[in-house]
Amino acid sequence: MEKFFKLKENNTTVGTEVVAGFTTFFAMSYVLFVNPAILSQTGMSFQAVFLATIIASVIGTLIMGLFANVPYAQAPGMGLNAFFTFTVVFGLGYTWQQALAMVFICGLINIFITVTKIRKMIIKAIPESLQHAIGGGIGIFIAYIGIKNAGLISFAVDPGNYINTTKFGAKTADIAKDSISVNSSAVPGLVNFNSPGVLVALVGIVITAILVVKNVRGGILISIIATTVLAILTGVVDLSAVDWKANSLSSSIHDLGQTFGAAFGSEGMGTLFSDSAKIPQVLMTILAFSLSDTFDTLGTFIGTGRRTGIFSQADEDALENGSGFSSKMDKALFADATATSIGAIFGTSNTTTYVESAAGIGAGGRTGLTSVVVAILFLLSSLFAPLVSIVPSEATAPVLIIVGVMMLGSFKEIHWTDLEEAIPAFFASIFMGFAYSISYGIAAGFIFFTIIKTVNGKAKEVHPIIWVVDILFIANFVILAIL
Repeated sequence: MEKFFKLKENNTTVGTEVVAGFTTFFAMSYVLFVNPAILSQTGMSFQAVFLATIIASVIGTLIMGLFANVPYAQAPGMGLNAFFTFTVVFGLGYTWQQALAMVFICGLINIFITVTKIRKMIIKAIPESLQHAIGGGIGIFIAYIGIKNAGLISFAVDPGNYINTTKFGAKTADIAKDSISVNSSAVPGLVNFNSPGVLVALVGIVITAILVVKNVRGGILISIIATTVLAILTGVVDLSAVDWKANSLSSSIHDLGQTFGAAFGSEGMGTLFSDSAKIPQVLMTILAFSLSDTFDTLGTFIGTGRRTGIFSQADEDALENGSGFSSKMDKALFADATATSIGAIFGTSNTTTYVESAAGIGAGGRTGLTSVVVAILFLLSSLFAPLVSIVPSEATAPVLIIVGVMMLGSFKEIHWTDLEEAIPAFFASIFMGFAYSISYGIAAGFIFFTIIKTVNGKAKEVHPIIWVVDILFIANFVILAIL
Protein backbone atom coordinates (compact mmCIF):
# COMPACT_ATOMS: atom_id res chain seq x y z
CA MET A 1 0.00 0.00 0.00
CA GLU A 2 2.86 2.36 0.85
CA LYS A 3 4.56 1.60 -2.45
CA PHE A 4 1.41 1.87 -4.56
CA PHE A 5 0.07 5.14 -3.11
CA LYS A 6 3.48 6.62 -2.18
CA LEU A 7 2.27 7.63 1.26
CA LYS A 8 5.63 8.74 2.71
CA GLU A 9 6.45 10.70 -0.41
CA ASN A 10 3.18 12.59 0.05
CA ASN A 11 3.75 13.05 3.79
CA THR A 12 0.69 11.07 4.88
CA THR A 13 -0.28 7.80 6.55
CA VAL A 14 -2.90 5.10 6.10
CA GLY A 15 -4.79 6.40 9.14
CA THR A 16 -4.87 9.95 7.83
CA GLU A 17 -6.05 8.81 4.41
CA VAL A 18 -8.84 6.68 5.91
CA VAL A 19 -10.06 9.57 8.06
CA ALA A 20 -9.93 11.86 5.02
CA GLY A 21 -11.95 9.32 3.02
CA PHE A 22 -14.66 9.18 5.67
CA THR A 23 -14.71 12.99 5.86
CA THR A 24 -15.13 13.43 2.10
CA PHE A 25 -17.81 10.75 1.94
CA PHE A 26 -19.97 12.24 4.67
CA ALA A 27 -19.51 15.75 3.22
CA MET A 28 -20.94 14.59 -0.12
CA SER A 29 -23.21 11.70 0.92
CA TYR A 30 -26.26 13.90 0.38
CA VAL A 31 -25.87 13.16 -3.34
CA LEU A 32 -27.23 9.65 -2.69
CA PHE A 33 -30.65 11.07 -1.89
CA VAL A 34 -30.75 14.44 -3.62
CA ASN A 35 -29.69 13.20 -7.06
CA PRO A 36 -32.47 10.56 -7.30
CA ALA A 37 -34.98 13.10 -5.94
CA ILE A 38 -34.14 15.53 -8.76
CA LEU A 39 -33.81 13.08 -11.66
CA SER A 40 -36.85 10.99 -10.70
CA GLN A 41 -39.05 14.01 -11.47
CA THR A 42 -38.40 13.25 -15.15
CA GLY A 43 -40.05 9.83 -14.82
CA MET A 44 -36.91 7.86 -14.01
CA SER A 45 -37.17 5.34 -11.18
CA PHE A 46 -35.89 6.77 -7.88
CA GLN A 47 -34.41 3.41 -6.93
CA ALA A 48 -32.71 3.02 -10.31
CA VAL A 49 -31.12 6.47 -10.10
CA PHE A 50 -30.09 5.77 -6.50
CA LEU A 51 -28.11 2.70 -7.59
CA ALA A 52 -26.82 4.40 -10.75
CA THR A 53 -25.54 7.24 -8.56
CA ILE A 54 -23.63 4.75 -6.42
CA ILE A 55 -22.20 2.86 -9.39
CA ALA A 56 -21.06 6.02 -11.19
CA SER A 57 -19.53 7.38 -7.98
CA VAL A 58 -17.73 4.15 -7.15
CA ILE A 59 -16.26 3.61 -10.62
CA GLY A 60 -15.31 7.25 -11.17
CA THR A 61 -13.74 7.62 -7.72
CA LEU A 62 -11.84 4.33 -7.99
CA ILE A 63 -10.34 5.39 -11.33
CA MET A 64 -9.36 8.69 -9.72
CA GLY A 65 -7.70 6.94 -6.79
CA LEU A 66 -6.06 3.95 -8.47
CA PHE A 67 -5.06 5.52 -11.79
CA ALA A 68 -4.33 9.14 -10.84
CA ASN A 69 -3.47 8.62 -7.13
CA VAL A 70 -5.15 11.83 -6.03
CA PRO A 71 -7.69 12.32 -3.19
CA TYR A 72 -10.70 13.41 -5.24
CA ALA A 73 -14.15 11.83 -5.28
CA GLN A 74 -16.62 11.80 -8.13
CA ALA A 75 -20.41 11.72 -8.22
CA PRO A 76 -23.27 13.15 -10.30
CA GLY A 77 -23.02 16.96 -10.13
CA MET A 78 -25.81 18.91 -8.46
CA GLY A 79 -26.09 21.84 -10.86
CA LEU A 80 -25.80 19.50 -13.81
CA ASN A 81 -28.64 17.24 -12.65
CA ALA A 82 -30.89 20.30 -12.22
CA PHE A 83 -30.00 21.39 -15.77
CA PHE A 84 -30.78 17.84 -16.94
CA THR A 85 -34.22 17.84 -15.29
CA PHE A 86 -35.57 21.36 -15.42
CA THR A 87 -34.01 22.70 -18.63
CA VAL A 88 -33.38 19.74 -20.94
CA VAL A 89 -36.38 17.54 -20.05
CA PHE A 90 -39.01 19.95 -18.71
CA GLY A 91 -37.98 23.11 -20.55
CA LEU A 92 -36.88 21.76 -23.95
CA GLY A 93 -39.16 18.73 -23.97
CA TYR A 94 -36.61 15.97 -24.51
CA THR A 95 -37.18 12.54 -22.97
CA TRP A 96 -34.98 11.53 -20.08
CA GLN A 97 -33.56 8.84 -22.35
CA GLN A 98 -32.51 11.49 -24.88
CA ALA A 99 -31.03 13.59 -22.08
CA LEU A 100 -28.96 10.58 -20.99
CA ALA A 101 -27.79 10.20 -24.59
CA MET A 102 -26.63 13.83 -24.53
CA VAL A 103 -24.76 13.21 -21.29
CA PHE A 104 -23.07 10.16 -22.81
CA ILE A 105 -21.93 12.22 -25.82
CA CYS A 106 -20.74 14.95 -23.45
CA GLY A 107 -18.60 12.32 -21.73
CA LEU A 108 -17.07 11.28 -25.05
CA ILE A 109 -16.29 14.92 -25.82
CA ASN A 110 -14.59 15.30 -22.45
CA ILE A 111 -12.52 12.17 -23.11
CA PHE A 112 -11.55 13.56 -26.52
CA ILE A 113 -10.47 16.98 -25.23
CA THR A 114 -8.50 15.25 -22.46
CA VAL A 115 -6.70 12.75 -24.69
CA THR A 116 -5.94 15.44 -27.28
CA LYS A 117 -4.53 17.70 -24.54
CA ILE A 118 -7.11 20.45 -25.08
CA ARG A 119 -7.95 20.39 -21.36
CA LYS A 120 -4.23 20.63 -20.57
CA MET A 121 -3.90 23.60 -22.93
CA ILE A 122 -6.80 25.35 -21.17
CA ILE A 123 -5.09 24.93 -17.80
CA LYS A 124 -1.78 26.27 -19.17
CA ALA A 125 -3.62 29.26 -20.68
CA ILE A 126 -5.16 30.38 -17.37
CA PRO A 127 -3.18 33.31 -15.90
CA GLU A 128 -1.63 32.63 -12.50
CA SER A 129 -3.65 35.39 -10.83
CA LEU A 130 -6.88 33.78 -12.01
CA GLN A 131 -5.69 30.40 -10.78
CA HIS A 132 -5.27 31.88 -7.30
CA ALA A 133 -8.67 33.57 -7.62
CA ILE A 134 -10.23 30.23 -8.52
CA GLY A 135 -8.68 28.68 -5.41
CA GLY A 136 -10.03 31.41 -3.15
CA GLY A 137 -13.33 31.43 -4.99
CA ILE A 138 -13.81 27.74 -4.34
CA GLY A 139 -13.20 28.54 -0.69
CA ILE A 140 -16.07 31.05 -0.83
CA PHE A 141 -18.22 28.54 -2.70
CA ILE A 142 -17.58 25.74 -0.22
CA ALA A 143 -18.14 28.00 2.78
CA TYR A 144 -21.38 29.30 1.25
CA ILE A 145 -22.61 25.74 0.75
CA GLY A 146 -21.83 25.10 4.41
CA ILE A 147 -23.58 28.26 5.62
CA LYS A 148 -26.60 27.43 3.48
CA ASN A 149 -26.73 23.80 4.63
CA ALA A 150 -26.42 24.92 8.25
CA GLY A 151 -29.54 27.02 7.79
CA LEU A 152 -27.81 30.19 8.99
CA ILE A 153 -29.27 32.45 6.31
CA SER A 154 -32.76 33.24 5.08
CA PHE A 155 -33.98 35.37 2.19
CA ALA A 156 -36.65 38.05 2.21
CA VAL A 157 -38.43 38.58 -1.11
CA ASP A 158 -40.65 41.46 -2.19
CA PRO A 159 -44.21 40.34 -3.09
CA GLY A 160 -44.69 39.74 -6.78
CA ASN A 161 -41.01 39.20 -7.48
CA TYR A 162 -41.01 35.44 -7.60
CA ILE A 163 -42.58 32.91 -9.92
CA ASN A 164 -43.73 29.33 -9.56
CA THR A 165 -41.74 27.20 -12.00
CA THR A 166 -44.47 24.67 -12.79
CA LYS A 167 -43.87 25.59 -16.44
CA PHE A 168 -40.71 23.46 -16.22
CA GLY A 169 -42.86 20.41 -15.70
CA ALA A 170 -43.58 20.11 -12.00
CA LYS A 171 -46.42 17.63 -11.84
CA THR A 172 -47.49 17.74 -8.21
CA ALA A 173 -48.34 20.42 -5.69
CA ASP A 174 -45.35 19.44 -3.57
CA ILE A 175 -42.91 19.84 -6.45
CA ALA A 176 -44.56 23.10 -7.45
CA LYS A 177 -44.09 24.51 -3.95
CA ASP A 178 -40.40 23.55 -4.04
CA SER A 179 -39.79 25.06 -7.47
CA ILE A 180 -39.68 28.82 -7.02
CA SER A 181 -37.62 31.30 -9.03
CA VAL A 182 -36.75 34.57 -7.29
CA ASN A 183 -35.25 37.69 -8.85
CA SER A 184 -32.58 39.98 -7.40
CA SER A 185 -35.03 41.52 -4.94
CA ALA A 186 -34.19 38.65 -2.58
CA VAL A 187 -32.19 39.97 0.38
CA PRO A 188 -30.19 37.57 2.57
CA GLY A 189 -30.25 37.86 6.32
CA LEU A 190 -29.19 36.01 9.46
CA VAL A 191 -31.83 33.65 10.81
CA ASN A 192 -33.21 33.84 14.33
CA PHE A 193 -31.43 31.34 16.53
CA ASN A 194 -34.59 29.57 17.68
CA SER A 195 -34.35 26.44 15.57
CA PRO A 196 -32.81 23.24 16.98
CA GLY A 197 -31.12 22.52 13.66
CA VAL A 198 -29.47 25.94 13.49
CA LEU A 199 -28.30 25.70 17.10
CA VAL A 200 -26.83 22.23 16.47
CA ALA A 201 -25.00 23.58 13.41
CA LEU A 202 -23.62 26.49 15.45
CA VAL A 203 -22.29 24.13 18.10
CA GLY A 204 -20.82 22.03 15.31
CA ILE A 205 -19.01 25.04 13.88
CA VAL A 206 -17.50 25.81 17.27
CA ILE A 207 -16.45 22.18 17.79
CA THR A 208 -14.89 21.98 14.32
CA ALA A 209 -13.05 25.28 14.70
CA ILE A 210 -11.59 24.29 18.07
CA LEU A 211 -10.46 20.85 16.87
CA VAL A 212 -8.87 22.28 13.73
CA VAL A 213 -7.11 25.13 15.54
CA LYS A 214 -5.77 22.67 18.15
CA ASN A 215 -4.59 20.36 15.34
CA VAL A 216 -6.45 17.36 16.78
CA ARG A 217 -5.79 14.28 14.67
CA GLY A 218 -8.97 13.36 12.80
CA GLY A 219 -10.61 16.50 14.18
CA ILE A 220 -12.86 17.09 11.18
CA LEU A 221 -14.28 13.56 11.27
CA ILE A 222 -14.63 13.76 15.06
CA SER A 223 -16.66 16.96 14.64
CA ILE A 224 -19.02 15.25 12.18
CA ILE A 225 -19.59 12.35 14.58
CA ALA A 226 -19.99 14.62 17.62
CA THR A 227 -22.44 16.93 15.86
CA THR A 228 -24.43 13.95 14.57
CA VAL A 229 -24.74 12.58 18.11
CA LEU A 230 -25.87 16.02 19.29
CA ALA A 231 -28.43 16.15 16.48
CA ILE A 232 -29.84 12.79 17.61
CA LEU A 233 -29.97 13.84 21.28
CA THR A 234 -31.77 17.09 20.43
CA GLY A 235 -34.27 15.50 18.07
CA VAL A 236 -32.91 17.12 14.91
CA VAL A 237 -32.41 13.56 13.70
CA ASP A 238 -35.37 11.36 14.56
CA LEU A 239 -34.16 7.76 14.56
CA SER A 240 -37.74 6.47 14.79
CA ALA A 241 -38.53 8.12 11.46
CA VAL A 242 -35.67 6.41 9.62
CA ASP A 243 -37.02 3.92 7.09
CA TRP A 244 -34.58 1.03 7.49
CA LYS A 245 -36.10 -0.75 4.49
CA ALA A 246 -35.83 2.21 2.15
CA ASN A 247 -33.68 1.93 -0.96
CA SER A 248 -33.22 -1.81 -0.52
CA LEU A 249 -30.52 -3.20 -2.80
CA SER A 250 -32.81 -5.81 -4.36
CA SER A 251 -35.43 -3.27 -5.45
CA SER A 252 -32.75 -0.92 -6.74
CA ILE A 253 -31.18 -3.69 -8.84
CA HIS A 254 -34.60 -4.60 -10.23
CA ASP A 255 -35.37 -1.00 -11.22
CA LEU A 256 -31.91 -0.40 -12.66
CA GLY A 257 -33.04 -2.35 -15.71
CA GLN A 258 -35.21 0.65 -16.58
CA THR A 259 -32.31 3.08 -16.92
CA PHE A 260 -29.30 0.87 -17.77
CA GLY A 261 -28.52 1.37 -21.46
CA ALA A 262 -31.62 3.51 -21.97
CA ALA A 263 -29.44 6.21 -23.54
CA PHE A 264 -28.89 3.96 -26.56
CA GLY A 265 -32.49 2.80 -27.08
CA SER A 266 -35.13 4.02 -29.51
CA GLU A 267 -36.27 6.71 -27.07
CA GLY A 268 -32.70 7.86 -26.51
CA MET A 269 -29.91 8.00 -29.08
CA GLY A 270 -32.26 6.44 -31.65
CA THR A 271 -34.41 9.59 -31.85
CA LEU A 272 -32.04 12.29 -30.56
CA PHE A 273 -30.97 13.42 -34.04
CA SER A 274 -34.09 12.34 -35.93
CA ASP A 275 -35.48 15.89 -36.20
CA SER A 276 -33.04 17.88 -38.34
CA ALA A 277 -34.55 21.18 -37.17
CA LYS A 278 -33.59 20.38 -33.59
CA ILE A 279 -30.00 19.31 -34.27
CA PRO A 280 -28.50 22.78 -33.57
CA GLN A 281 -30.39 22.87 -30.26
CA VAL A 282 -29.18 19.37 -29.38
CA LEU A 283 -25.57 20.33 -30.10
CA MET A 284 -25.80 23.53 -28.04
CA THR A 285 -27.34 21.59 -25.15
CA ILE A 286 -24.48 19.09 -25.26
CA LEU A 287 -22.07 22.05 -25.31
CA ALA A 288 -23.75 23.49 -22.20
CA PHE A 289 -23.35 20.13 -20.43
CA SER A 290 -19.70 19.92 -21.48
CA LEU A 291 -18.73 23.48 -20.51
CA SER A 292 -20.15 23.17 -16.99
CA ASP A 293 -18.66 19.70 -16.49
CA THR A 294 -15.22 20.66 -17.80
CA PHE A 295 -14.79 23.90 -15.87
CA ASP A 296 -16.29 22.61 -12.63
CA THR A 297 -13.57 19.98 -12.64
CA LEU A 298 -10.74 22.28 -13.73
CA GLY A 299 -11.73 24.77 -11.06
CA THR A 300 -11.74 22.11 -8.35
CA PHE A 301 -8.31 20.77 -9.37
CA ILE A 302 -6.72 24.20 -9.69
CA GLY A 303 -8.34 25.56 -6.56
CA THR A 304 -7.45 22.70 -4.23
CA GLY A 305 -4.40 21.09 -5.84
CA ARG A 306 -2.04 24.06 -6.00
CA ARG A 307 -2.47 25.26 -2.41
CA THR A 308 -2.21 21.80 -0.81
CA GLY A 309 0.63 20.51 -2.95
CA ILE A 310 -1.38 17.61 -4.35
CA PHE A 311 -0.25 18.81 -7.75
CA SER A 312 3.36 19.77 -7.04
CA GLN A 313 5.60 22.04 -9.10
CA ALA A 314 7.20 18.94 -10.59
CA ASP A 315 3.76 17.67 -11.55
CA GLU A 316 2.90 21.04 -13.11
CA ASP A 317 6.13 20.87 -15.11
CA ALA A 318 5.24 17.35 -16.25
CA LEU A 319 1.80 18.62 -17.24
CA GLU A 320 3.35 21.25 -19.48
CA ASN A 321 6.26 19.34 -20.95
CA GLY A 322 5.42 15.65 -20.63
CA SER A 323 3.73 13.40 -23.15
CA GLY A 324 0.90 10.94 -22.65
CA PHE A 325 -0.36 10.64 -19.07
CA SER A 326 2.93 11.65 -17.48
CA SER A 327 1.50 13.84 -14.72
CA LYS A 328 -1.06 13.29 -11.96
CA MET A 329 -3.14 16.09 -13.43
CA ASP A 330 -3.25 14.32 -16.83
CA LYS A 331 -4.42 11.15 -15.14
CA ALA A 332 -6.93 12.95 -12.93
CA LEU A 333 -8.45 14.74 -15.91
CA PHE A 334 -8.79 11.45 -17.77
CA ALA A 335 -10.39 9.78 -14.76
CA ASP A 336 -12.91 12.60 -14.53
CA ALA A 337 -13.66 12.48 -18.27
CA THR A 338 -14.49 8.77 -18.30
CA ALA A 339 -16.89 8.96 -15.35
CA THR A 340 -19.60 10.96 -17.14
CA SER A 341 -20.12 8.43 -19.93
CA ILE A 342 -20.08 5.56 -17.42
CA GLY A 343 -22.76 7.29 -15.37
CA ALA A 344 -24.92 7.90 -18.43
CA ILE A 345 -24.79 4.19 -19.32
CA PHE A 346 -26.21 3.26 -15.92
CA GLY A 347 -28.70 6.10 -15.77
CA THR A 348 -27.54 9.35 -14.18
CA SER A 349 -26.56 12.84 -15.26
CA ASN A 350 -22.98 14.15 -15.58
CA THR A 351 -20.54 12.71 -13.08
CA THR A 352 -17.96 15.27 -11.99
CA THR A 353 -15.18 15.79 -9.45
CA TYR A 354 -16.80 17.00 -6.24
CA VAL A 355 -15.70 20.22 -4.64
CA GLU A 356 -16.52 18.59 -1.29
CA SER A 357 -13.33 16.58 -1.82
CA ALA A 358 -11.73 19.63 -0.25
CA ALA A 359 -13.16 18.49 3.10
CA GLY A 360 -11.09 15.30 2.95
CA ILE A 361 -8.08 17.22 1.70
CA GLY A 362 -8.51 19.58 4.65
CA ALA A 363 -8.47 16.49 6.89
CA GLY A 364 -5.07 15.53 5.47
CA GLY A 365 -5.92 13.39 2.43
CA ARG A 366 -3.13 13.55 -0.14
CA THR A 367 -3.27 10.34 -2.20
CA GLY A 368 -5.60 8.03 -4.05
CA LEU A 369 -6.10 5.97 -0.91
CA THR A 370 -8.53 8.65 0.25
CA SER A 371 -10.52 8.14 -2.96
CA VAL A 372 -10.50 4.36 -2.56
CA VAL A 373 -11.95 4.73 0.94
CA VAL A 374 -14.67 7.03 -0.42
CA ALA A 375 -15.48 4.50 -3.16
CA ILE A 376 -15.74 1.67 -0.61
CA LEU A 377 -18.09 3.75 1.53
CA PHE A 378 -20.27 4.54 -1.49
CA LEU A 379 -20.40 0.82 -2.25
CA LEU A 380 -21.38 0.00 1.34
CA SER A 381 -24.04 2.69 1.22
CA SER A 382 -26.00 0.50 -1.19
CA LEU A 383 -26.55 -1.80 1.80
CA PHE A 384 -26.78 0.79 4.56
CA ALA A 385 -28.42 3.80 2.91
CA PRO A 386 -30.68 4.59 5.89
CA LEU A 387 -27.65 4.58 8.20
CA VAL A 388 -25.86 7.08 5.97
CA SER A 389 -28.95 9.30 5.99
CA ILE A 390 -28.64 9.69 9.77
CA VAL A 391 -25.74 12.12 9.32
CA PRO A 392 -27.56 15.48 8.91
CA SER A 393 -26.45 18.48 6.90
CA GLU A 394 -25.98 20.30 10.21
CA ALA A 395 -23.08 17.93 10.93
CA THR A 396 -21.28 18.29 7.60
CA ALA A 397 -21.96 22.02 7.09
CA PRO A 398 -19.40 23.14 9.74
CA VAL A 399 -16.70 21.13 7.97
CA LEU A 400 -17.40 22.86 4.65
CA ILE A 401 -17.30 26.27 6.32
CA ILE A 402 -13.93 25.65 8.00
CA VAL A 403 -12.42 24.10 4.86
CA GLY A 404 -13.64 27.14 2.93
CA VAL A 405 -11.78 29.36 5.41
CA MET A 406 -8.61 27.32 4.85
CA MET A 407 -8.82 27.85 1.09
CA LEU A 408 -9.18 31.63 1.27
CA GLY A 409 -5.41 31.80 1.76
CA SER A 410 -5.03 31.73 -2.03
CA PHE A 411 -6.21 35.34 -2.14
CA LYS A 412 -2.95 36.56 -0.59
CA GLU A 413 -1.14 35.74 -3.84
CA ILE A 414 -3.27 38.23 -5.79
CA HIS A 415 -2.11 41.84 -6.21
CA TRP A 416 -5.36 43.51 -5.15
CA THR A 417 -3.96 47.02 -5.61
CA ASP A 418 -3.51 46.34 -9.33
CA LEU A 419 -7.05 46.66 -10.73
CA GLU A 420 -6.04 44.98 -13.98
CA GLU A 421 -5.44 41.85 -11.93
CA ALA A 422 -7.95 42.48 -9.14
CA ILE A 423 -11.15 42.97 -11.18
CA PRO A 424 -11.03 39.61 -13.04
CA ALA A 425 -9.98 37.90 -9.80
CA PHE A 426 -12.91 39.48 -7.95
CA PHE A 427 -15.52 38.38 -10.47
CA ALA A 428 -14.04 34.89 -10.81
CA SER A 429 -14.12 34.29 -7.05
CA ILE A 430 -17.30 36.08 -6.03
CA PHE A 431 -19.45 34.66 -8.84
CA MET A 432 -18.57 31.12 -7.79
CA GLY A 433 -20.41 31.60 -4.52
CA PHE A 434 -23.14 34.02 -5.59
CA ALA A 435 -23.98 32.15 -8.82
CA TYR A 436 -23.54 28.81 -7.00
CA SER A 437 -21.38 27.54 -9.84
CA ILE A 438 -17.64 27.05 -10.29
CA SER A 439 -17.94 27.22 -14.08
CA TYR A 440 -19.88 30.51 -14.02
CA GLY A 441 -17.24 32.02 -11.77
CA ILE A 442 -14.52 30.98 -14.20
CA ALA A 443 -16.57 32.39 -17.08
CA ALA A 444 -16.89 35.76 -15.34
CA GLY A 445 -13.16 35.85 -14.57
CA PHE A 446 -12.15 34.91 -18.11
CA ILE A 447 -14.47 37.44 -19.76
CA PHE A 448 -13.41 40.35 -17.53
CA PHE A 449 -9.74 39.39 -17.94
CA THR A 450 -10.16 39.61 -21.72
CA ILE A 451 -12.09 42.89 -21.59
CA ILE A 452 -9.58 44.65 -19.33
CA LYS A 453 -6.52 43.43 -21.21
CA THR A 454 -8.12 44.54 -24.49
CA VAL A 455 -9.07 48.07 -23.36
CA ASN A 456 -5.55 48.51 -21.95
CA GLY A 457 -4.06 47.64 -25.33
CA LYS A 458 -2.76 44.28 -24.14
CA ALA A 459 -5.01 41.97 -26.16
CA LYS A 460 -1.94 40.00 -27.26
CA GLU A 461 -1.47 38.89 -23.64
CA VAL A 462 -4.78 37.01 -23.80
CA HIS A 463 -4.12 33.43 -24.85
CA PRO A 464 -6.09 32.35 -27.95
CA ILE A 465 -7.67 29.55 -25.91
CA ILE A 466 -9.08 32.12 -23.46
CA TRP A 467 -10.68 33.94 -26.42
CA VAL A 468 -12.25 30.70 -27.62
CA VAL A 469 -13.51 29.80 -24.16
CA ASP A 470 -14.96 33.32 -23.77
CA ILE A 471 -16.89 32.93 -27.03
CA LEU A 472 -18.19 29.50 -26.00
CA PHE A 473 -19.33 30.77 -22.61
CA ILE A 474 -21.05 33.80 -24.14
CA ALA A 475 -22.76 31.55 -26.71
CA ASN A 476 -23.83 29.28 -23.88
CA PHE A 477 -25.36 32.19 -21.93
CA VAL A 478 -27.16 33.44 -25.05
CA ILE A 479 -28.62 30.01 -25.78
CA LEU A 480 -29.77 29.56 -22.18
CA ALA A 481 -31.40 33.01 -22.31
CA ILE A 482 -33.30 32.09 -25.47
CA LEU A 483 -34.41 28.63 -24.32
